[in-house]
Amino acid sequence: MNRDVYVIGVGMHRFSKDHIPKRDLYFTAGMDALGDAGIKFRDVGALYNGYIGGGMTEGIGFAKDLGLTGVPVTHVENASATGSSAFREAVWAVSGGQTDVAMAIGYDDMRLMGNPMSQPPKGKKRLPSMENIMLPAGFFAMWAQRRMHENGTTVETFAKIAAKNWNHARHNPMAQRRADHEVTVEEVLAADMVAYPHTAMMACASGAGAASAIVATEAWAKKHANGRPMIKVLASQSQSEHYGDGHIFMGAVVGPAYSTELTGQLAYKEAGLGPKDIDFVHVHDAFPIEELMYYELLGFCGAGEGDRMVADGETTFGGRIPFSPDGGLIARGHPGGPTGLAQVWDATRQLRGQQDKFQVEGARTGLVHMMGAGSICIVHILQRV
Repeated sequence: MNRDVYVIGVGMHRFSKDHIPKRDLYFTAGMDALGDAGIKFRDVGALYNGYIGGGMTEGIGFAKDLGLTGVPVTHVENASATGSSAFREAVWAVSGGQTDVAMAIGYDDMRLMGNPMSQPPKGKKRLPSMENIMLPAGFFAMWAQRRMHENGTTVETFAKIAAKNWNHARHNPMAQRRADHEVTVEEVLAADMVAYPHTAMMACASGAGAASAIVATEAWAKKHANGRPMIKVLASQSQSEHYGDGHIFMGAVVGPAYSTELTGQLAYKEAGLGPKDIDFVHVHDAFPIEELMYYELLGFCGAGEGDRMVADGETTFGGRIPFSPDGGLIARGHPGGPTGLAQVWDATRQLRGQQDKFQVEGARTGLVHMMGAGSICIVHILQRV
């Protein structure tokens, strides 16, 4: 990156299944981020809207509620990595000198999305379409069963990861799934089966929500720090899949596992850091098999050692490297467009020391990872300076 970039403001609208107009979700997250940064919308020089569902001009229409300033507005879409991509575009707009301040807003309501080709005749019941519902669940179920076959991973290990994330979300006011008790492994295992070995409590929560982040130059960050630590973007890396022996062109759900390994290595190199320097991690944990694999692919343990990390409690609060401290996709939720920006929201507040009962103690450096359908991986590293 040509210029240093800092996160100066973050905002969210709680992820939920409540029927809230998307325009309201957008406005709340955007105004929250502007207030957090201590700036006005007229200070923003570029705006990136991240959403998957909705109309072609929907996002730019919502942006007008923030102000008619002539700011360039760009719609970003990259499946689950949409919010992460919007954030990356904002980072590079500032780094490249396009503007001193850039904003990313992600929003969606997964319940309003659907494949128009799967709509039934009038008066008939709409059946789930394989492309929208069964394919991701089936893909991750097969990934999990292969892990079980090759490494001896147990169903209980997957349930422990899910229970951990449910319990991380209990004190997160922005999380969709906030249990009123300590969730147990037995409870997760007893939930309805989605696709073996994953139960409904292991599957990511899909609902509605919005999140936003504002990035700026060092001068702007210092001016608007207001006594808070400054949060620097040390790395911003993105990769699509690479060709290799045995490659199959079938429209991957999240791409091959090596995408995460490669993108993570590029991010570590850019930041001048390694896994041992990271204090907490956000990953695309749509199902617990993903989180388990990313322990290894991002270098936090050796191949096949992720199960031990779970058993030893290394990935929860008080452990060596907490994963998904806000509950992750499984419990905080996964509306689509805002998911990656919700990770940035938590990472920024963790690094400032603002997350109260779900604060990672002593957090100085965080890694934020997302995968997007069609094979896209994005990794950001943020640090308190």
